[in-house]
Amino acid sequence: MTDKELQDKIEIALDEIRPFLQSDGGDISLVSIDDGKIVKVQLEGACVGCSVNQMTLKSGVEMTIKKHAPQIETVLSV
Repeated sequence: MTDKELQDKIEIALDEIRPFLQSDGGDISLVSIDDGKIVKVQLEGACVGCSVNQMTLKSGVEMTIKKHAPQIETVLSV
């Protein structure tokens, strides 16, 4: 899989979860993909100060990204 294909798959995953974040006044953007295994995202809006954003990141965002791109090992918020 090319870097572009991987990025496209991750963007599809983020598009899938974005409506849930936006309904709470937040959003998410892709920052980088490191070594084809580590995805860095930036939580935005209400997600920045939300007390459950790490749970959302792990249970929602990471799970959705791994569904689309199983080779991803970790999703980090930067």
